Amino acid sequence: MLKSFNRLFEKTKPIADRCRGDAATKLRLKFSPYYHVIETQGEGMEMTERGGRPTVMMCSNEYLGLSRHPDVQRAAQEAIDKWGTSPCGSRLANGTRAYHLELEEELAAFLGKEACHVSVAGYMAQLSVLSAIAQRKDAIIVDKSIHASLWDGARLSGADIERFTHQDMASLRALLEELEPAQAKVVVIDGVYSMEGHIANLPEICELCDQHGAFLVLDDCHGFGVLGREGRGTADHFGLADRVELITGSFSKSLASTGGYIAGDRAFVEFLRSSSQQIIFSAALAPAATATALASLRVMQREPEHIAKLWENTRYYQAMLQALGLDIWESPTPAVPIVIGDKERCYFFWKSLMDQGFFTVMSISPGVPAGKDMIRTAISSLHTREQLDRFGDALKIAIKKSGYRPMAA
Repeated sequence: MLKSFNRLFEKTKPIADRCRGDAATKLRLKFSPYYHVIETQGEGMEMTERGGRPTVMMCSNEYLGLSRHPDVQRAAQEAIDKWGTSPCGSRLANGTRAYHLELEEELAAFLGKEACHVSVAGYMAQLSVLSAIAQRKDAIIVDKSIHASLWDGARLSGADIERFTHQDMASLRALLEELEPAQAKVVVIDGVYSMEGHIANLPEICELCDQHGAFLVLDDCHGFGVLGREGRGTADHFGLADRVELITGSFSKSLASTGGYIAGDRAFVEFLRSSSQQIIFSAALAPAATATALASLRVMQREPEHIAKLWENTRYYQAMLQALGLDIWESPTPAVPIVIGDKERCYFFWKSLMDQGFFTVMSISPGVPAGKDMIRTAISSLHTREQLDRFGDALKIAIKKSGYRPMAA
């Protein structure tokens, strides 16, 4: 028995040593700026960390603040009463529920598409698209700043991956011109880039895709609920919904839920349902999550004040940061980076904000480009003017403590 145990230990030791020796793991075991525990949720953006310390959330993706809307909460509770907590299996094996179809039909109509498929996670929606529609010898052309889920989907497809410089249309054009005309091509972009806050140059991208016969996939997780008529997203913002083959997104931002969607022509959606392993073998979206997303979608359309408040807060917040000389990377959206540009200084900037009761996230290279180490913030319609002003005061202290040099106003 002892010899058998020793052989097992020697066999697994390289994996154990790798995990224990990982720099991020060592930091996390000692102290980490990530995975902080929130014990209670208060009103709006107020919450309490473990230990009872109050904090204001300054980096949530809850753009419209609908997770506490009474109609949304009621819909989730009623869905559990009617359907239970989970379908406990995939839609292929256990059947599609009526509540899935209801959300899919309303979401497709809202986005101006023929059909829609809802997935258990936004990450899974993005992953499943690229891993299914592209194959070996195809070319997937991506903006370098696309979400990790899209990178993973591209790698799983086995296709050749070509990268163009973030938001650089000349770089995209050059790549498309270098590829063989007959080669199948998929261009992949975010509508709004979650770290930078930038809006994709969709008009020019659509033109280039048309010229080179490229299939366009738009991940609109951070554009949905923020841009376009009633929050229809980036494609609607530019009036180009009919020029984008597939639009993917997440329910965990403006729709105050979890899950994701894929919207496009019916033939594309049905192809994914029969070809994507992630769709075929994933459990279906739970009743409460589906009902929450649907109720939020309806609230978005009948109560425009949530989007109006989001943009009012965003404009006020961005003006405040610029007055302090902070680099927001020219973000025009509620996803607002504070670019510090140095890992160590970024840490001390983040820690100062945390010590003052403001929850932000530190994003450093290689997660962001070298020299763009940042504090990621995101504005919600729930933020109050008083909270934003207090955060402005906290930023002044963080600037001094971190040694950050403000830009010229």
